[in-house]
Amino acid sequence: MLKIERDHGRFRDIVRGSIKRELRKYISHGEMIGKQGDDLISIPVTQIDIPHFRYGSRGNGGVGQGDGAVGTPIGAEPGAGPGSAGQEPGAHILEVEVSLDELARILGEELELPRIEPRGKHRILEEKGRYTGIRQAGPESLRHFKRTYKRALRRQIASREYNPRIPLVIPIREDKLYRSWRPVERPEANAVIVYMMDVSGSMTDEQKEIVRIAAFWIDTWLRSQYDGIETRYIVHDAEASEVDRETFYHTHESGGTRISSAYGLCNRLIDDTFPPVDWNIYLFHFSDGDNWGEDNADCLDLLSEKLLPRVNLFCYGQVQSHYGQGSFLRELERELKGRENLALAEIPDRESIYDALKAFLGRGR
Repeated sequence: MLKIERDHGRFRDIVRGSIKRELRKYISHGEMIGKQGDDLISIPVTQIDIPHFRYGSRGNGGVGQGDGAVGTPIGAEPGAGPGSAGQEPGAHILEVEVSLDELARILGEELELPRIEPRGKHRILEEKGRYTGIRQAGPESLRHFKRTYKRALRRQIASREYNPRIPLVIPIREDKLYRSWRPVERPEANAVIVYMMDVSGSMTDEQKEIVRIAAFWIDTWLRSQYDGIETRYIVHDAEASEVDRETFYHTHESGGTRISSAYGLCNRLIDDTFPPVDWNIYLFHFSDGDNWGEDNADCLDLLSEKLLPRVNLFCYGQVQSHYGQGSFLRELERELKGRENLALAEIPDRESIYDALKAFLGRGR
């Protein structure tokens, strides 16, 4: 391994340790999600000393010309900048790019999340190409350099062309070997995530931002556990509808709340598109808990009879509202307590997202 590769490895370990120490802070900040690329996410990491040159006092001269004295400023005069001098030390801030896979591993380690065991034995087969063989013809981009070199070396030694003092090995056409590939079918574990959110008048923009942040980390973890992920979004007030991701996070309504409308639509979606024999199903519902009183019985019936028997995990996160009474969480705790695939969490503010994620994903289902 080259020295620069060892240095890069040590730097990655430092960055990884810094992210783990500050993970609770990163989880609660939505600004980081906006810096997401296709496979990488930019994270501002503090307290990392950036390598820099340090000049000593050896020698009697430097690159400058002319007279000068120690302490003579270069450029602007002292105090020319705006504002007054601060008295606190500055923090080193570095934007580092971390892959979503690495972020998922850090999340799993820090929250002590168990690996998910996909339910059921049925899997959809996916055809993949694998380089499993060697042949004597092929494009140069697929040439197997190690095998080609060894074959050329054996030929030169056998023909007494090889000179150990000048170890030059030149492959000829007969020495070249190439990788060959064949299609193989491998099992692909599939999962669907259905996000449901109350968008009635009592849900504010801040509560929707909490849902957006929590959903990002849920996606990051589950995508590290499954080869194929589908995501669907349902919004509801007194009625429910399936929407796209953009609409899910930016819908504003002013009506009342019937949570059973979302559960009923989700149940039909599973019936029509995601049969449990083929899919691992994860449901996440976020609300302020302010439901129309007579609707609670319908919600409990849908959960206990339709949804919970067919899904890997149902998670309910209750975000705190200044307008809602927040009684639905207590209803679920009282009536469905002890169901193994039910996870409940209160999320009064952004700092509580960390604990909610551990409650939701710590089941390993």
